[in-house]
Amino acid sequence: MNNLFKRKLLLIFILLNFFTLLFSDEKPITQAYIASFNTLRLGKGDKDYTHLAKSVEPFDIIGLVEVMNKKGVHKLLSEIEKVSDDKWSYFISPYPVGTDEYKEYYAYIYKKDKVEFIKSDGYYPDPGDKFIREPFGATFKIGNFDFTFVLLHSIYGKKVSQRQFEANQLVDVYNYFQDLDGQENDILIGGDFNLSANDSAFKTLLSHKDEIIYTLDPSIKTTIGTKGFANSYDNIFLSKKYTQEFKGKSGALDITKEDYIKTRKEVSDHLPIFLIVDTEHDDD
Repeated sequence: MNNLFKRKLLLIFILLNFFTLLFSDEKPITQAYIASFNTLRLGKGDKDYTHLAKSVEPFDIIGLVEVMNKKGVHKLLSEIEKVSDDKWSYFISPYPVGTDEYKEYYAYIYKKDKVEFIKSDGYYPDPGDKFIREPFGATFKIGNFDFTFVLLHSIYGKKVSQRQFEANQLVDVYNYFQDLDGQENDILIGGDFNLSANDSAFKTLLSHKDEIIYTLDPSIKTTIGTKGFANSYDNIFLSKKYTQEFKGKSGALDITKEDYIKTRKEVSDHLPIFLIVDTEHDDD
């Protein structure tokens, strides 16, 4: 058995295990599924909201980026409750950010009976105006695990160097939200970074004394091209030192049904990505 075949077999095994975990009716009650999803201009254009709802329903909380208006979030929430046995709620950033020509909101949707919204932590103040869309954070609690979930939709721009510039600033974003509350050390930074997490631009973040790691293997593609999966742009960063509730399980959910063009047009050009945490104990 050659090494390439072994790697493919291992990847299939991992994906099958994640698929089983996500859709099983016997999920461990002390585990939570935290996701991030670029929803491709949610609230604009024609979308298959049923397909979109089924794409996020398996998770307990989903951080949404590329949200264009509140109407899109309301419509998605309405569709989720049609396909879910759970009651859902949401929180959306108070105003959109971006350029004068184009702005986006950040939003969170979550299962009301499992996830507790604690507070809004607001936008990163962005001294020097270094982000085209400032990161936004909010604090939640699932079981005994409380955490601040920071979302970012990074610039794409005309040059890779523009994306790398923003990635270099993420260490300041982490420090800002980490220092907001001396009692809360679990900071998750998720979203669409328009770069693979192993890009050298993340070096300052990944060299942090709090042992920051990316949770999704960059070999897993998270964007959808016209003929398959394209790039590894989506991820969630956290501190290995503080967020020991994360045991290394993460993944990307294939929502395409192998119809890439239709999915890009009617749902999104990204996959939802997720991690699994243990909620029985909080180590703050």
